[in-house]
Amino acid sequence: MTAPILYTDVLAARERLRPFFAPSPVREYPLLNELVGYGISVFVKHENHLPTGSFKVRNGTSSITALTAEQAARGVIAATTGNHGLGLAWAGAARGVSVTICVPKGNNPEKNDGIRSFGATLIEAGYRYDETVAACRAIAEQEQRTIVHSTNHREVLTGAGTMSAEFLEQVPELDAIVIALGGGSQAVGALVVGAEVRPSLKVYAVQSQGASAQHDAWHDGDARSEAPVETFAEGIATGSTYELTFETLRAGLADFVLSSDKMIAQAVRDLWRTTHNLAEGSGATGLAGLRLLAPRLAGQRVGIVLCGGNLDAQRAVVILGGGTPGL
Repeated sequence: MTAPILYTDVLAARERLRPFFAPSPVREYPLLNELVGYGISVFVKHENHLPTGSFKVRNGTSSITALTAEQAARGVIAATTGNHGLGLAWAGAARGVSVTICVPKGNNPEKNDGIRSFGATLIEAGYRYDETVAACRAIAEQEQRTIVHSTNHREVLTGAGTMSAEFLEQVPELDAIVIALGGGSQAVGALVVGAEVRPSLKVYAVQSQGASAQHDAWHDGDARSEAPVETFAEGIATGSTYELTFETLRAGLADFVLSSDKMIAQAVRDLWRTTHNLAEGSGATGLAGLRLLAPRLAGQRVGIVLCGGNLDAQRAVVILGGGTPGL
């Protein structure tokens, strides 16, 4: 398997991240094991306990700390639906680097507020993520800022890889990991680290049926661009494949499955009931995928990643009340 980063790159990122935050905890919950069934031991990696409530703070901090002095002086810019922007804004504040974040109009208002709270400039541009990306590129050229793409950026991938490096230190005997996939940084990180540390580890991906571009491309081999997206799980609401991750995902994933938004909403409720952690849609998608894969993973030690906990209050009321946003 060829990959855009090396295990040594992940180790270098870990050293850069070490001064900023401690490893996120891993916990096993008897009620969750009982829910999933099939004799599976489920280990939850609580990335929602990191600063900004998401694994994306790893990606942002890895990118910010890898800037040259000239790049840091000019600042960075990114297009995001929230968590990537939060991670960059937090890291920029920690390192004194100017950050501009572009988000789609109508974006999660609580994520917008969080981005602003770390001192970043927030710009609402376009109604689709792809339109937001175009606006981001124009501003970057005008202001000579460095673009930190949420996926197509090597240090974003190394930052995501630090999560799996921690996970396999905390649970060395892990047999499989089920990862929610948007751009693919977490999954590529898991594949690179697993190949070095635990070659027997199987990495599975799951995506929403309403944002299936990566899933469809993985299965038929044809790259996608700007495919329709309709899911409340904005953290994985991507309609394209990406140059740095596509081939690695194709070569390395054990399988790639789709979950309905109803199943993702149910997974949010199940995580609340069994762990008392509130997950956003993407943060619960790993569990939704595990429920689909459980018969194949019987008797194994399986990791899932609660990759984000930034569920806005309006959606939380709908989901915890038994509904599914948008349906």
